[in-house]
Amino acid sequence: MITVRIANTTDAALIAEMSRQTFYDTFAAANTKEDMDIFMNEQFTTEKLVAEVSVAGNIFLLAYDGDEAVGYVRMHEGEPYAVFNNQPAIEVVRIYATKAAIGKGVGKALMQTCIAIAREQHKKIIWLGVWEHNQRAIEFYAKWGFEKFDTHDFVLGKDVQTDWLLMKQLD
Repeated sequence: MITVRIANTTDAALIAEMSRQTFYDTFAAANTKEDMDIFMNEQFTTEKLVAEVSVAGNIFLLAYDGDEAVGYVRMHEGEPYAVFNNQPAIEVVRIYATKAAIGKGVGKALMQTCIAIAREQHKKIIWLGVWEHNQRAIEFYAKWGFEKFDTHDFVLGKDVQTDWLLMKQLD
């Protein structure tokens, strides 16, 4: 059974380690080694990720299968896009499961918790960005009712990629 809890600063090293590993596992095969190395060593360092955990406004969640950490989320208020019509919104900045846990309900448990937190905070919109070539993730978000509303650039190393911005209107 997958359980989810809100993380705190004592979890920072674990979150940083999971962040780096899950990002690498997800995207290394579809990108050059040079671009991955630049991103991991300049933009996605352990030090930067550890520091994120204590930044006000960030919410981190950890998913566990028994005692094993198998996924995590970072949420924050993010950018207010015009399409939100001034409705309160929260962004799912990152949501990842470990390679061994993909397909075992980790994403579902994390997304359920994200939506519950958004509702508790009286948000009307939950949104995220996803690489246009990450078909598995796009299909996952579509099942949750997320719809594309825009795109933005994401720089991975020297490669400028396109992320789709997806949103879900909450009741």
